Amino acid sequence: MWNPDAVHYPWMTGDVAAVERPFRVPDVECDLADEGVGKVVLVQAADNRADSELMLFQALSCPRVAGVVAWVPLTQPEDAAAQLDAWRMEPVVGVGHRVHEEPDPAWLLQPAVDESLGLLAERRLTLDLPAYTPTLLGHVATLAENHPKLTFVVQHLGAPPLAALRHGERDAWTHWSAMLGAVAQLPNVVAKLSGLGAAAGPGWTPEHLQPAVDRALDLFGPDRLMLGSDWPYALADGDSYGRVWHGLRSTIDQLPDDARDLVLGGTANRVYGLPLDDL
Repeated sequence: MWNPDAVHYPWMTGDVAAVERPFRVPDVECDLADEGVGKVVLVQAADNRADSELMLFQALSCPRVAGVVAWVPLTQPEDAAAQLDAWRMEPVVGVGHRVHEEPDPAWLLQPAVDESLGLLAERRLTLDLPAYTPTLLGHVATLAENHPKLTFVVQHLGAPPLAALRHGERDAWTHWSAMLGAVAQLPNVVAKLSGLGAAAGPGWTPEHLQPAVDRALDLFGPDRLMLGSDWPYALADGDSYGRVWHGLRSTIDQLPDDARDLVLGGTANRVYGLPLDDL
């Protein structure tokens, strides 16, 4: 879904050779078919318009793409509104920002950003955020309370410290669990079960992911959770689409069929307003 030759990705440094090439949805077609995934939502991977335009082109050229979480300049409400208006015929279902990369830890609390969040609520778009720190999770709770008509999507379940838990270190886990619990009290917050393999560390198994999934189910319930592949970034950790999706899916096998169907697609259909016809 991205072309590193055409778009600047500030995070693409260090050992990320596995993702330093263009990706297209057909690259993972066999995995999608094997795992029974009928449609996908693409999520912005850089805070610039070019990245979003590439994903919208993928949506135009691939019927599996049911929606795009794009980027707009939230610190410039007028420009954000103009961009959203320009995309009014495009399958933009939400807006994202890589807030964890901002040097200002209070970036989300700026008045200009707050004004832009009102624009998203008016357009029935979500705000998708990688709230990877307790501070950012706290800001999500604050904003969700201030904007009850806007749906907030916590990406990667707020980065649970699964690697630390594997080594018996529970302090960080307890803190994360409490912060996620506070966020989950807000009914307009949903979360993605994604990126958990990376959080658990090399050699992860579904059993290593299960504590985070169980905690998320307790807090949000299946109607506020959705599964995500984190593809193709997962390739940087040596994980294929099939390994990640199958591993995550196995953590919800114990759920009743209706609850499992919500996590696998029903929640995403509702939250993003996706077309209900499957491929």
